[in-house]
Order: sequence, then C-alpha cells, then structure tokens
Amino acid sequence: MAMTQSVTSSSTKPLSKSVDAIRDSVSRLERFLPEREDNAVLLDFLEDDLREGLAAAAEVEEHFADILEALQADKLTPIRLLDAAEDFRVLNRIEYLLVVVSQLRKRLSQAAGRLQRPAK
Repeated sequence: MAMTQSVTSSSTKPLSKSVDAIRDSVSRLERFLPEREDNAVLLDFLEDDLREGLAAAAEVEEHFADILEALQADKLTPIRLLDAAEDFRVLNRIEYLLVVVSQLRKRLSQAAGRLQRPAK
C-alpha cells in the first residue's frame, strides 16, 4: 500500500506545479516570438494542448496506481483484478494522448519557424 500512496501522491503534486510551469513557459515563448496576431492563437492552442496532455497523462498514471492498489489489497480476488483490467477509459486517454502529442509537435514546429533571437 505504501507504494501506491507514493505513486498517487507524486502524480498530483507535479501536475499542480506544472500548471504554473505551463503558463510560465508559454509566456516565455511569447517573448521570443515576433508580434503577430496569429501568434496569440498559436500560444493559446499550445497552452491548451499542454494542459490537456498533462491531464490525460495523469489519468493514465492513476490507472496504473489503481492496478498497484488492486494487487496490494489484503484480499486478492479475480473480480478485483478484472475490475482493474477493464478500465477502458485509460485506452481512450492513451489514444487522446497520441492526438495531443501530434498537435504539440505541429504547434512547436510552427513556433520554431517563427522564433527570433531575443534582443541583448
């Protein structure tokens, strides 16, 4: 059970810290981009993708923590194991992560093409 608690507690703390990291990182990128109207849209989408991707990754991590909890239960039963295995939401989240990662790749490539060196 201690292993499950450490996995679960570590998954919630970094996500809340990463919300600020997302905001800070996107703001930093904005400072390096030229002033264009379409950059605001790009940055909004980038921030949304980062938030949604991290949320989906946290749900996948939670699924693994649930499996560990099921395996560490005092009474290990076939039903409990099957319940842990039959979480189809995690498959949906993994598929969604593929989409988000692809979108992030596209948006980061767009940002890279627009990037300019900071003034010294």
